[in-house]
Amino acid sequence: MDDQHAPISRTSYFRFYEELNDFLPKLRHKVLFSHAYTGKPSVKDAIEAIGVPHTEIDLILVDGVSVSFDYKLTGGERISVYPVFELLDIQPLTHLRPKPLRDTKFVVDVNLGKLALKLRLLGFDTLYNNKFEDSEIVDISLHEKRIILTRDKGIFKYSAVTHGYWVRSDNVDRQVREVLQRLQLENSLKPFTRCSYCNGEFECIDKNQLNGRVPENALELFAEFFECQGCKKIYWKGTHYKRIVSWLNELTVNNSIN
Repeated sequence: MDDQHAPISRTSYFRFYEELNDFLPKLRHKVLFSHAYTGKPSVKDAIEAIGVPHTEIDLILVDGVSVSFDYKLTGGERISVYPVFELLDIQPLTHLRPKPLRDTKFVVDVNLGKLALKLRLLGFDTLYNNKFEDSEIVDISLHEKRIILTRDKGIFKYSAVTHGYWVRSDNVDRQVREVLQRLQLENSLKPFTRCSYCNGEFECIDKNQLNGRVPENALELFAEFFECQGCKKIYWKGTHYKRIVSWLNELTVNNSIN
C-alpha cells in the first residue's frame, strides 16, 4: 500500500469517572490515559473500544466542552467521561442519556433469573426467559420501553440500546440493592402485587371461590387471598410471606413493611 494512503494513527487522552471505572483495568482507574486509533472515529466508538458501554454515560467533555456521541476525534484531545449525575445540576450541558422512563419496567438477561424473581417480589414488571437471545432483549427493550439488566456487557454493543444497566455484583441480594440504589427506586416498591413466577399482577379473590384450590387449613386460618392474573396461582400471607417481609425489611431499612 502507498504510504500516502495509509490510515493516520492518532492519540487522544481519556479519563473516566466514578462507576465507569468498573469497566476498566485497575491501572486506568481515575487517571488520564492515552488511547491510540486510526482515522477519525466518533467519541462513542472510541469509548466503546476502550470497553465502556454508551448506556452508562451521561456527559462527555472534550477539552472542557460538552459534546455528543457523534463528535469526531482528531487527536490530542483530553476527554472526560462521566456517568449519570444524581445530585449535580448539569442542565446547560449536553446530556447523552435519554430521559428516565416514566414507568419502570425491566427485561433481564439469562444470567439474572434470581434477580428477576426478587424484582417481581418488589412489584416491578420484569420480563425474563432463559431462552432470550441478546437481539430479542434489545427488541423488547425498545418496543416495550423496558430497562435492560444484564451481566453481559456485550449487549450494549447494540447501538439501538437506550436504557440499560450492567449489574456489577454476582450476589442476588446485593444485585437488588445495587439496582434500587443505582436507579433510585427505593420509594417505588410495591411488594406483593406481582407473581414472582410469571410476572402477572395480583387481584383479591373471595375465599368462597377457592374450595379445592388451596389447602383447607389455609381457608380456615387466613381471610385474604390473591389470584395471579397470569398463571392463576393463589397466594396468601402464610409462613412464606413472613420470610419475605423479613427480607424486605432488611433490604429497605428505613421503610418497614407491615
